[in-house]
Amino acid sequence: MENDSDSERNASAKEKLSWDREIAAVLERHLPDDQLMTVLKEILEKADPGITRIFQNSIDLESARRELYRHLSGIEEAVYEGRDGLSGIQRAAVEDCIRVLKNVFAPVNETTTRTGSVRSLWHLFKRTDPDVSPPAGPGFILEFIHLFHGINGRFPINSFSRSIDVNFSRFLKMEGRDAARERSRILDRFGVILNRHFKRYPSGLEPEVISERERNRDRILKYFKGSLDDWTDWKWHIKHLIKRPDTLFDLLQMRKGYAQAVKEAWQHNIPFGITPYYLSLMHYHSRGQFDHAIRRQVIPPPTYVRAMVNHSEEKEFYFDFMGEHDTSPIDLVTRRYPRIAIVKPFNTCAQICVYCQRNWEIQQCMAPESMARRESLNRAIEWFENHPHVGEVLVTGGDPIMMSDRSLNRLLSRLAGIDHIYRIRIGSRTPVVLPFRWTDHLIDNLSGHIEPGRREIVLVTHFEHSFEITPEVAETVGRIRRKGISVYNQQVFTIENSRRFETAKLRCDLRRAGIDPYYTFMPKGKQETLDYLVPIARILQERKEEARLLPGIDRTDEPVFNVPKLGKNHLRAKQDRRLIMIKPDGSRIYEFHPWEKRFTDLSTYIHTDIPIYDYLIKMIERGEDPENYNSIWNYY
Repeated sequence: MENDSDSERNASAKEKLSWDREIAAVLERHLPDDQLMTVLKEILEKADPGITRIFQNSIDLESARRELYRHLSGIEEAVYEGRDGLSGIQRAAVEDCIRVLKNVFAPVNETTTRTGSVRSLWHLFKRTDPDVSPPAGPGFILEFIHLFHGINGRFPINSFSRSIDVNFSRFLKMEGRDAARERSRILDRFGVILNRHFKRYPSGLEPEVISERERNRDRILKYFKGSLDDWTDWKWHIKHLIKRPDTLFDLLQMRKGYAQAVKEAWQHNIPFGITPYYLSLMHYHSRGQFDHAIRRQVIPPPTYVRAMVNHSEEKEFYFDFMGEHDTSPIDLVTRRYPRIAIVKPFNTCAQICVYCQRNWEIQQCMAPESMARRESLNRAIEWFENHPHVGEVLVTGGDPIMMSDRSLNRLLSRLAGIDHIYRIRIGSRTPVVLPFRWTDHLIDNLSGHIEPGRREIVLVTHFEHSFEITPEVAETVGRIRRKGISVYNQQVFTIENSRRFETAKLRCDLRRAGIDPYYTFMPKGKQETLDYLVPIARILQERKEEARLLPGIDRTDEPVFNVPKLGKNHLRAKQDRRLIMIKPDGSRIYEFHPWEKRFTDLSTYIHTDIPIYDYLIKMIERGEDPENYNSIWNYY
């Protein structure tokens, strides 16, 4: 039974939470832009009456800015003095929102970003037309609605907790076995949430999925006049790589826009290729429910093809987002960290990922001239010999596992012969796209370079979705691990695997297949892959609200953002970045700090993120309920 104070507290909480439900309802209505802006402006003006008065009563922009800082300071004083009547969690949220608002109101950040949130707010509240900057859009207003509510202790709560009977305050008042049983009841409700969402994302290990893929396999074999023995021969798959549009269209239904993009990619010699095995993972019909993430990895959208065509003459530098030209001390070698460096002996793959980091290097899928010249490779190995502080080598490319067994073994033998090399890491997507490449002979060759206590061999692969994990994958990984080779996964977090609990399900399925989650990458800010990008706030929300419900061994991956030239920025480390501005279109601008900042003073990196509003609209188009994502706005 709840007492009176509990009832009052819950009623107050429901009242405070009503505004974010209102916003979710507004987004779902698909209002015309002018009507949507009118509704959102009204909500904004009610979010913090004090800020509304400041803008309405100020005679100019700078006087408004001064009053805004005084207003924030007054709220801050009340928080620190305990005069606000808020809980500890609410105070923490208030502090976060005040910090963000001080940053976006700061003139120094206006200079850095060449835009100004205060100016856009001024025009909104004064209802005037912007004289210089573009007008604010729905994404901008929604950001400030949440910030203004946030500084008053009102922030969205994960909507799932509303749909289940979770009352933590009741548990905290109990003791002993009664408390334990109540806690267990609460945790069971979280289990209900997990199971309900996990059912939305089947893996390739489920019987009905296996049956469909066997039918796909038979259809593909019939097309290429192959046998079941051919299907398990990796060389047969390479011989029958699907690179021509007409072959693809014979084997797979496609939507018109994507079919045209594939044709244009072929016409303009843009790298493209799919293994027959990977094609068998896709539904034949383009309306398939579960294969969206698989299709989008290899079938380029029109925007990607246009960007690749428009910059084909300058692609070597235009698409080199990570600045490898500036971090390569010698051909084939890249180095960004003290103890590890990359060597790239082979610059193509069994199939081409659309959002490949090194799409500027790859010429064609399994091009004959992909192997590095012997002289260049010798010099790269000598570089490792002459750098004793580099203890780990990442052999990547391209995909080095697509080298011949002899060439790969020769390379690994030379690296293993360097005394200070204690780990050889191999980056390969073949476990995902061509598991048959992992023959016993290949695995024996790799494991032969293991020396317990002195040197290990590690495989890092790249599964994007549970639908990619098949019986062939599980069997292959089992054989690899039995030979002492560790297997890790790097996932790229895109719009295709960012639905609620989609990545959490992948982690669990990876572990069942014997693969450790390692990194979850925010996709690069490469212009050709804008269709794939998600806001940083979404990966922070995923880590805090979805991954956190899993056991620790399932969530061993680290969410990271790759800063050009400098390397990985750990997104869980709030002190490694600052949100410094919000553009009129709702894009957040972040200042990322290099990992070396505790060692020396270096320039920061300015990144313009994808607007949360744009992301949520895409989620609604995919059938998602925006209320399920309502807390995304308060992740910074």
